[in-house]
Amino acid sequence: MAEPVSQNAAEDDPDRAEEPKPRLSRSEERGGSRRRRAKPAKKRSFWKELPILLVIALVLTILIQTFLAKVFMIPSGSMEATLHGCTGCTGDRILVDRVTYDFAEPEPGDVVVFKGPPAWTQNEIPPQESSNLVVRALRGLGSLVGFAPPDERDFVKRVVAVGGQTVQCCDSQNRVVVNGKGLDEPYVHWENPDDTQEKTFAPVLVPPGTVWVMGDNRNNSDDSRFQGGGGPNGAVPVGNIIGKARVIVLPPGRWGGITDHNPQAAAQPVAIGAPAWQSGIPLGVGVAAAWPTLFFGRRLKAGLRRAVRRKS
Repeated sequence: MAEPVSQNAAEDDPDRAEEPKPRLSRSEERGGSRRRRAKPAKKRSFWKELPILLVIALVLTILIQTFLAKVFMIPSGSMEATLHGCTGCTGDRILVDRVTYDFAEPEPGDVVVFKGPPAWTQNEIPPQESSNLVVRALRGLGSLVGFAPPDERDFVKRVVAVGGQTVQCCDSQNRVVVNGKGLDEPYVHWENPDDTQEKTFAPVLVPPGTVWVMGDNRNNSDDSRFQGGGGPNGAVPVGNIIGKARVIVLPPGRWGGITDHNPQAAAQPVAIGAPAWQSGIPLGVGVAAAWPTLFFGRRLKAGLRRAVRRKS
């Protein structure tokens, strides 16, 4: 009587040949591979991604404004009409390049934003910080994008002279003079066309490593002429400069670049007028010398004639 064969006969008897598996068609193989693929993960909803996007944008904004460029608000009219600013109105928002002065020195004509040195801020009252953390956070965020009032110890002015140059005001044409040359300053704003520069000052040698700055609204600007009592104390250390003002970004109607016209490029030598009696000296000397020259010239000519006659 035959014994029933076990279902695991191939395993029980190693000498027994394993039965071949049926071969699948290509379409069946493809179908199986599709079934084995993992289902794609569901995308996050927009509202879940929004906080992540905001955090990334905030971090990028902080990095850019810390190392590359920053937006500042103009709080006063000292730079009219180049930059608008007034109490209770919408001042210009300017983009300040923080990289330029890492590779180059400030030049005459540059509009710069800088931290006021001690001579400029010794009488300033530090701004009162709110005790509310939310208010302080919002103010800090607003200052990053130029929508909050700036630190009162930050200033924006135009470089007029650099270290080693001598600056003074003014010549007979009401021009600031640097190294004996009257500056070409088309950007200076006069509220009255007949105005002249009210603050005159004796020659000042700008200390090395500093710049002499003045506002374009020349008679309405507390700048190097006044700060620290004027003189060398009014100069601003180059290390205090935050960056160079490049572009007006807001409001939209004021979009445009900020002029950096170099006032020294077309500077003209200052002629020092001599008293009237001095201008007549050359003529008097000439007349006085003419008579002896004429007298001795005639005597010499007569003597030569006599000598020629004797020889003949």
